[in-house]
Amino acid sequence: MDRTQKREMVTELNAVFSETACIVVTHYSGLNVAEISDLRRRMRDAGANFKVTKNRLTKIALKGTQYSQIDDLFSGPTAIAYADDPVTPAKVVADFAKGNENLVVVGGAMGETRLDADGVQALAKLPSLDELRGKLIGLIQAPATKVAGVLQAPAGQLARVMGAYAAKDEAA
Repeated sequence: MDRTQKREMVTELNAVFSETACIVVTHYSGLNVAEISDLRRRMRDAGANFKVTKNRLTKIALKGTQYSQIDDLFSGPTAIAYADDPVTPAKVVADFAKGNENLVVVGGAMGETRLDADGVQALAKLPSLDELRGKLIGLIQAPATKVAGVLQAPAGQLARVMGAYAAKDEAA
């Protein structure tokens, strides 16, 4: 890799660190190409990214970003998972790590908050942004549905009473 490619990689990583909501740092030693490809596919399907990084270049790219406090996590064979949704990368990496002991979660950060491996696992247990939006919409719609049901109930009862009187008159 020549200097130009290294500069481009540092610039690209710096842009990632400046724009993303969450970074999860992993050690991938022992994973084969098929397993890494499977993890990347899962990340892509969830709307996140997984990238193998060069430690020295990553430490340079971290300078001046909100994630500069995690530069000590980059030693050994490291890769990062990142996304705009803070829960997604943690959730996918934690799920993959359950089935494959060769992927080890080292730590990460969410904004300026540094996370250890247990913090990433706790973050993975939270509902995703889409799930939270769905719950919020459900909570907002529930009162309106109940109000509509309450308003329709008297009219329905009145219609049933009128129907019963009509049936009674026809029977007589």
